[in-house]
Amino acid sequence: MKIADEVVTVIAGLAATEVKGVASLAGGITNDTVARRGIKALLKGVRVSVTDGLVAADVTVCLEYGYSIPEVGTAVQEKVKSAIENMTGMTVTDVNVRIENILSPDD
Repeated sequence: MKIADEVVTVIAGLAATEVKGVASLAGGITNDTVARRGIKALLKGVRVSVTDGLVAADVTVCLEYGYSIPEVGTAVQEKVKSAIENMTGMTVTDVNVRIENILSPDD
C-alpha cells in the first residue's frame, strides 16, 4: 500500500494545530482556515519526506503568547509523531519544529 506524501503532510498539519499554545501553522493556517480554504491549505506550514516507510516532518508554527516554547514544541513533536504513526503505520524518525512567530493577544 502506498500513502501519498500529501496525505502524511495533512495528518501532520492537523495534529500540530490541535496542540494547545499553537496559534497557527506558518502562513496563518488554523483549523478555521482549513474549514474555509480546504485541506490543501495545511501544505504551507508542513513538509514531509517519506522514504521506505520512514517519515521525517518539518512543522513551522506560530505560538500564542504566554506558552512555554519548549513545552509546546515537545507537544507538537509528540502529537505529530503519534498521529502519523497511528494513522499510517509508518515510522516517524524526526519531527522538527520551527517557531515562526509569537502572537500577542492583540494579534
